[in-house]
This record gives sequence, C-alpha cells and structure tokens, in this order.
Amino acid sequence: MKKMMLKAGIFALSVVSATVMAKVSPEEAARLGSDLTPVGAERAGNADGSIPAWTGGLSMKADGEIPSRPADPFADEQPLYTITPANVDQYKDLLSAGQVAMFKKYPNYKMHVYPSHRTAAYPQHVYDVIAENAVNAELVSGGNGLANFQKHIPFPIPQSGLEVIWNHVTRYRGGAVQRLVNQFPVLENGSFVPVLLRESLVFPEYLKTGREAADDNVLFYFLQEVLAPARMTGTVLLVHDTIDQVKESRRAWLYNAGQRRVRKAPSVAYDGPGTASDGLRTSDGLDMFNGAPDKYNWELVGKREMLIPYNNFKLLDTNLKYTDIIGPGHMNQDYVRYEKHRVWEVKGTLKDGERHIYATRHMFFDEDTWTATVIDHYDGRGELWRVAEAYNMQFYYHDTPWMAAEALYDLNSGRYILLGLANEEREYMNFDISPVRADFSTGALRRMGIR
Repeated sequence: MKKMMLKAGIFALSVVSATVMAKVSPEEAARLGSDLTPVGAERAGNADGSIPAWTGGLSMKADGEIPSRPADPFADEQPLYTITPANVDQYKDLLSAGQVAMFKKYPNYKMHVYPSHRTAAYPQHVYDVIAENAVNAELVSGGNGLANFQKHIPFPIPQSGLEVIWNHVTRYRGGAVQRLVNQFPVLENGSFVPVLLRESLVFPEYLKTGREAADDNVLFYFLQEVLAPARMTGTVLLVHDTIDQVKESRRAWLYNAGQRRVRKAPSVAYDGPGTASDGLRTSDGLDMFNGAPDKYNWELVGKREMLIPYNNFKLLDTNLKYTDIIGPGHMNQDYVRYEKHRVWEVKGTLKDGERHIYATRHMFFDEDTWTATVIDHYDGRGELWRVAEAYNMQFYYHDTPWMAAEALYDLNSGRYILLGLANEEREYMNFDISPVRADFSTGALRRMGIR
C-alpha cells in the first residue's frame, strides 16, 4: 500500500510539474519572428494558398485626425462562395458543430466566404514582451495564475490548452481604451431594446501614474456604465481582474442606482448573470471568455483550418441602422464576412465537483491574435446549447486586433445577444485616454453613479 501511495504521489507531482513548467527554451523561442510570427502563429501560408503568408499585418498612419472607425480596405471584394443550408455539408470540415447547427436551425442562414487576409498587427513593444514571456512566463497555482509574466500573451508557443486560454485572456486590446457600444438582447421575433454601455479597459502598465503596490496581482481594470435605457441608467460595474485568481479572486463592485450604494459583487464571475443580458450571457462569457479558468480541464486538441468571422469592417458602417443588422434568430449575414484561417482548438470540460451551466466549451482561437473566435457551449446533458462568434477586425491606426462585435446564439430559445455595435452613436472607440489609478476606485464608482 505504501509503495502504491508513493507511486501515486510521484505521478501527481509529475502532472503538477508538467502544468507549471510552461516556458520554452531560448532555441525554441528563437522561432518567433522566423518561421513563426512574433505572436507565435505560422508565418507561412497553407498548401493551396487559400490562407496567405503573414507579412506584417495591416498597419496604417492617419493623414490628420485618427478616425474612430477605420474604413473597410476590402469593400470592393466579392465573396468567393456562399454557404447555405443546401450546401453546408460540403464545408462542414471547415466549420464547428455549432456553426453547422445554425444552418440546420435557420433556413435563411448563410455565410459569405471572402479571400483571406492576415491583417493582425501589434505594436513592436507588444512583440518585445511576448518574446520575453516565451522564455520566462510560467503557470502557477495549478495553472490558474501566472508568474514571471509581462503585460500580454505569456505563451506564444503553447504546450497546453490552459496556456492558449491565458493567451486569449491577456491579449493586447490597446492597453488603455474606452468605448461606447450597445448590447442587444434579441427576442425570437427579432425585437430588441438597446442597452448603451460606456466601457473602459486598462492594463496597469498603461496607467498614467502607474499601479499601486496593493495591485501587483491585477491583470487589468474594467469599468462599465449603463447609459440607457432609462430604467437601467446609473448602474456601474467595476472589476479588478487578478493574475493569480486562486491566490486572490476577482474583485468586483456594483453601484446600484436604485439602492444608491456601492456593494461587492462576487457573482460577477463564472456563470453569474452578465450585466443587462436578460439571462443570455454569463459573466465569464463577455469577450467570448474571461476570468479564472479553474473550473475546467482544458484539452489542447490541436490546430486546424476553419472558416471564421474576419475583417468585419462592414459592421462599423454608420449608414447602417441597428435594424438593418439585427433580425430574428440571427444577425443579417449579408453584413458578416468569413475567411479561412488557422485556429487553435481547445476543449474545456467541467471538472468533477465543479458547477457551471456549461459542462463543455469547445473553443477555436485565431492563431494571429489569440482571440477566441468561435465557441460551442454544451449543457450538462451533453447537448449543444449556445454558439458564440467574435467578428474580428483590425483597428489598423492603433495596431490593435479586436472585435467589431460578438454574438451568442441560443439554439433552444431562438434568442441571442449581440454586443459591440455603435453604428448609430457619434462616439465609438477612444484609444487616446490617459487614465489614473483613482479612476478605478470604489470612490470613482460612487461618484459616477450619483451624477
């Protein structure tokens, strides 16, 4: 019995060690910028040329004032082909199970597939820290935290599914940015009431006055203010997301306009309800996935070619109304662009003894940005339930890949939630902000709620 226990202990330690040791050798890291891009994607195109080589991405300097909505550089392109319910079986190997299910559920669903453009580009300082992270960053606390890590993308050459998850959670989104966008919980018949949100996302390294000593474990600060409709106006959410979420869980506070007070919000995590989402989104479903990864076992399935939303500049068009884009069951797919790209495939399975409304998350990450771009969500019975898509695009004046919008479709109810559109707003993205630490205090939260 003692020998068996000793062997079991050695095996357990080896598993933990394999999980913790995440950095790669200098020789392996030297591939970044060589056969791999600076973020760890394959630089070369694919065999048939349908995925081109990465040649630096799309980066531009503005002539005069920088517009908040970059123009569509591919506006004149025509689709290579269109997938419909009639021919979807021909392309199912390039789609997720959830994407195929959308064709099966909706007779008018379609995907326009365009030529692929690898537009992703980051600032040089981001590439520099990624190269350092490759040989230094490690997983700690059983993989639920990071050590020896700087700013963004700790594992450009991932060895596990958990490392891919951390790359998504920490990826660069402008450093310090504020946006004015709408969230639309859409009923089955296509009707909706927009929820107008002002959101600020800031990584501590981009604060004007730097981080406080007490915030050494903070990954980023997030502030979300509800501006409309009137019945929700004044609700404000503040989040300090932590790097090691086992050592210290996410800090969250909520100002409730009705109660006129600030209170801690521990439910703003995992499958707690998302702000003003009408029950359609979990807290950890914002930005496709966020927060602590500790409830799931993450399997790195591998890499594959896939049709994913990409270069969706058309969704920024201010000539479009929200009613042009939003319809019953799903978005108007005539305004959505799909391209073939390589993705990392990761499967998250709920650990024994843990609870979450999603028992399985099957996730697909764009290799050029580490953005979780398609996620199939399964319930406790193993049934496909919800399908999420991120409508990727490049904010090329700021060298920032992000999303034009993100959607989560409920296959059971026929409802969905869409977040990120600002077509009818005068403001949109502001990458030129200089926040200070005090902007993300509970005192600031209280002042925002009162005015």
